[in-house]
Amino acid sequence: MRTRPILAAAALLLAAGLAAVTHQAVSQADEPLRIGTTYMTMNNPFYSVIDEELRLVIESRGDILLTRDPALDQERQNEEIRDLLHENIDLLVLNPVDYREIEPALQEAQKAGVPVVVIDSQVGNPDLVACTIASDNYGAGVLCAEHLMNTRDSAKVVLLEHASTKSGRDRIQGFCDTLALHPDYQIIGRADSAGQLEVAMPQMDRLLERGIVPDAVMCLNDPSALGAMAALQEHGMLQDTAVYGVDGAPEAKSMISEGAMTATAAQSPIRLGQITAQTVYAILNGEDYEKEITVPVALVTRDNVNSYDMDGWQ
Repeated sequence: MRTRPILAAAALLLAAGLAAVTHQAVSQADEPLRIGTTYMTMNNPFYSVIDEELRLVIESRGDILLTRDPALDQERQNEEIRDLLHENIDLLVLNPVDYREIEPALQEAQKAGVPVVVIDSQVGNPDLVACTIASDNYGAGVLCAEHLMNTRDSAKVVLLEHASTKSGRDRIQGFCDTLALHPDYQIIGRADSAGQLEVAMPQMDRLLERGIVPDAVMCLNDPSALGAMAALQEHGMLQDTAVYGVDGAPEAKSMISEGAMTATAAQSPIRLGQITAQTVYAILNGEDYEKEITVPVALVTRDNVNSYDMDGWQ
C-alpha cells in the first residue's frame, strides 16, 4: 500500500484542533450548576473530544459548561481560573499547562471553596484537588518500550518530551525505566516538543542536522510523533526508524495501518470525559467518589489497528 505523505496527516491533525468556545445551555432549573474547564491547549483534538463528552452530559442536565483555552501559557491559565472563579463556578475541571506553576490558582480555588478535578495529568500538590483522573501514563511508556525490545535487538533512541506536564514526564519515564537495565538500548538525543506537531518537526530536524541517527523515536503524544515522522521523511530516514506515540489519534492509527508509524499507546478521551462527568456530579451531589482514577491504555500496532475505529477516537 502506498504510504500517504506524513505532512498531509499532520495537516489533518492540526485542522482538527478546535478553538475553545463558551456555551451556555438553556436552564432547566432556576439555578443551573456552572462548571468551568481549562485545558492546556485546544489545538489538540484530544482535549476537544474530552470537552465534547463533558458538555454532552452537563448540558443535558440543564447546567452550564464554561471552557477556556490558555494555549500552553501557564500565566494565562492561572488568569483564566481566576476569571472562572469570579463567574461563580461550582467546580473546576483542569488540565494544567505546568503541573507545578498551577499551584497559585489551585490555592485560590481552594480559598473560594471550589473543588477541582484534574484530568489527563497530575499537579504538584494533590492535596489542593478533589480528584485526579488520568490515563496510565507511565504504563503507556512501558508498553512502547516493551514493543521496541520485542521487535529490535538493539536501538539508539531519540526522545521527544514535554517536561512541564506530569503526564508527559510519566510517559517518557516509563519508557526509559523499562529500557534502563538493557544496555543495547541507548538514549542518544532528546528535545522538548511541548506536545505540539509544529514544534516537534523542527526539533527533530535539528537533531538530525546534528548528525544524530536514531533507530527509534519515542514521543510523548501523537502530534509529536507526526511531527517527528515528517522530519524523518524529509531526511529519507522514516522507513528505517521506529516511531512511537501516545494517544491513539485517528491520524496515528492511519499511519500505523499504512506502515509509516510503529505504534501508539491509545488513551480514550471519550472514556476520560465520561468518567469526569460522573465524578463532577458525584462531588457536587455529595456522593462518594474515588480521589484518584487511572484509566488503562492499550498499545495499537499494525497487528491490531483494524480492530479500532480508524476515523474516530476510542
